[in-house]
Amino acid sequence: MDLNASVYELCTLHPELKVLMKDIGFDHIAKPGMLETAGRIMTIPKGAWLKNIDLTHILTILREQGFEPVWRGDEP
Repeated sequence: MDLNASVYELCTLHPELKVLMKDIGFDHIAKPGMLETAGRIMTIPKGAWLKNIDLTHILTILREQGFEPVWRGDEP
C-alpha cells in the first residue's frame, strides 16, 4: 500500500480501508462527498499530521489488518 497515494485512491483499491480510517480517527472520511473531494488530494500521512494522529500508530494498525504500508516520507 503506497501511502503517498491519495486516500481516495487507497479506499478505491481497498474499500475496507474507509471503515478502518474512520475508526482510527479520520471521522470526516464518512461524511458524504469528503472522500470524493478532499480524499482526492489528501494522503494518510498528511491527514495524520492535520488530525494530530501519530503516524506510527496508523502504520501499526494497518500492518495488524494485513496491509503492507510503504511511505517515501516526502509529506507533510
